[in-house]
Amino acid sequence: MFIRYGYEITINCWSPTATVALLQIREGREADMLQAQPFAADPPIESRIFRDLYGNAARRFIAPAGNLTLTSDSVILDSGLPETWPVEARQHPVADLPDACLIYLAGSRYCETDRLSQMAWSLFGHIAPGWPRVQAISDFVHDRIRFDYQAARSTRTALEAYDDRAGVCRDYAHLAIALCRCLNIPARYVNGYLGDIHVPLRLPMDFSAWAEVYLSGQWRAVDPRNNMPRIGRIPIAHGRDAADVAMITTFAPHILNTFRVWAEEVQAPDYSLAEHGRGQDSLG
Repeated sequence: MFIRYGYEITINCWSPTATVALLQIREGREADMLQAQPFAADPPIESRIFRDLYGNAARRFIAPAGNLTLTSDSVILDSGLPETWPVEARQHPVADLPDACLIYLAGSRYCETDRLSQMAWSLFGHIAPGWPRVQAISDFVHDRIRFDYQAARSTRTALEAYDDRAGVCRDYAHLAIALCRCLNIPARYVNGYLGDIHVPLRLPMDFSAWAEVYLSGQWRAVDPRNNMPRIGRIPIAHGRDAADVAMITTFAPHILNTFRVWAEEVQAPDYSLAEHGRGQDSLG
C-alpha cells in the first residue's frame, strides 16, 4: 500500500519571530519512503534541523512578519495490514527498566500521576500486568471519554479529561498515559499521521495523538481514542505529553490562518523506487 501524507499550514506573525516546528516524521521509516521528506515555505526561509531531548527532528527558523505557509507532500510504503496487539507482551519490574524509560514513569504537565494513582490501582491493580492491564486501561479510557471537537481545550489535563468525560485524541492519550504510569508501566505521548484507511471517514483529517507503552523490551502503540487495530500509523514526535511535541512553537504571538493535513491511500506512483532512492531524508 502507498500512503500519501503531508500538510499545509499558514501562520501570521506580527513581526519576525523565532519558531520551532515538529513536522518531520521520526526515524525508522526511511526504508519505506519513496522520496525525501520535502519541506517548502512561502515566502522562502532559511531553516535547520536539530534533535530535541527526545530525539525528534525539530526545524528551527525565523518566521517573517505576515503570512508564512509551510507545506510538505510525501509518499510512503506501508504493509497495508492492520497493526497487531502484542497480547503476550509482559511488564518489566521497575528495577529492570532501561534508564531512558524512567522519565516516562513520572508525572508531567498534563499527566498528574500523583492525583490518579489511588484510582488507577483500585481500577486496574487486580488485572494481570502486561498487555492485559494496558488493554483494560485503553478500554476504560475509550468508554470514559466522548470524542468532541467542540470540547477541545489545550489546557485540559488527564484528571480533567476523566472528570469532563469529553475531549479529543490528546485527552484520550493523556489519561491512558497517566493511568499506565501510575501502575509502573512506562508510557509516552506520540503524535503523527493516522488516516481513515479502511475505516469509515468520520471527521476532517488532522494530526493524531496516541500513546506508546514499554513492554517486553519494545515501545508499543496504544490508541484509546480508536481502540482498534489501525492501518498506516506514521509517528512524527514523542515526549512526556503534548507539551513536549507541539507542532509549531512561536516565541511571540501568531495567528493560524490555514491548517490542512492528509494521510490517504493512493495508487502506486508512476516512478520506480530505484530511480528516486528509497530511504532518502531531508534531515541535515
